[in-house]
Amino acid sequence: MNTETAPLRWEDLPQRLHDFAAERAWQPFHAPKNLASALIVEAGELLEHFQWLTEDQSRALAQPGTAKDAVAAEMADVLLYLVQLASALEVDLLDAAARKMVVNAAKYPVEKARGRAEDRKSTRLNSSHTDISRMPSSA
Repeated sequence: MNTETAPLRWEDLPQRLHDFAAERAWQPFHAPKNLASALIVEAGELLEHFQWLTEDQSRALAQPGTAKDAVAAEMADVLLYLVQLASALEVDLLDAAARKMVVNAAKYPVEKARGRAEDRKSTRLNSSHTDISRMPSSA
């Protein structure tokens, strides 16, 4: 079965990306620094689709069509580089996301954060700061 057209499962994605890069001898270029840089470039390309749009226009990108397809392609590029970076640094993304959600729940309790949109980086709704690196892994 051709792996480039086979259905993709989340748990197979890191290996599929590794194989894709290995077939092209790209491993020397996939240092974490380079992958992080490529991730940011792709995130910038994603952002270009939203530049100068109103909030309503940005929501309209959810409608089927060429614009949505272009945004989806950029989102995929961001995801693929993120997965490669996680693989290079041996980070379990789902575990890290689960732990980060616990941190965010502590930082932004519902009773204080509900309906508030102020800058969440500069205004802490909960003065205690929880470091994700100190949280136990769920793996």
